[in-house]
Amino acid sequence: MDIRHATVRDARGICDLVNALAEEGLMLHRSLEDVFDSVREFLVAVDGERLLGCVSVDVFWGGLAEIRSLAVAPDARDRGVGGALVDAAINDAHHLGINKVFALTYEKPFFEKRGFHVVDLKTLPEKVWRECLHWYAKGYRHETAVLRELDVPSAAAPAPPFDILDEVD
Repeated sequence: MDIRHATVRDARGICDLVNALAEEGLMLHRSLEDVFDSVREFLVAVDGERLLGCVSVDVFWGGLAEIRSLAVAPDARDRGVGGALVDAAINDAHHLGINKVFALTYEKPFFEKRGFHVVDLKTLPEKVWRECLHWYAKGYRHETAVLRELDVPSAAAPAPPFDILDEVD
């Protein structure tokens, strides 16, 4: 198994894998357009040409990133693919200078084994929990917010952008 950055050739497979798990209620759907738009954020696990799994590292702001769309093909589960993808995602975030990564998950023990701890959703940026509330209102079940701090020298992160919508509301 090799883990590498995704290419545009991987987009359809990523989309199919993520959406198959979304159909099982395990994650949110992602459109092919969205996958193409964020293909540079994805890492993939492959065996030759075969896609075993994927994960996305979405830089949220300053020193904060989200691990998203962690998906492993059904016949590749329980072989360490998911753990290897999370490790690669953390390494990628570290190289980007990120000092905190979070995930919203139904698989809390999986992330706790990798050094994440549960946090209150409202300790994450407002945009994150507002989006969660939107999905909960549509009938999706509540995910657990987990966070891991990375050993990265602290750089002066820019202040969050001014939220114009809050001023208009």
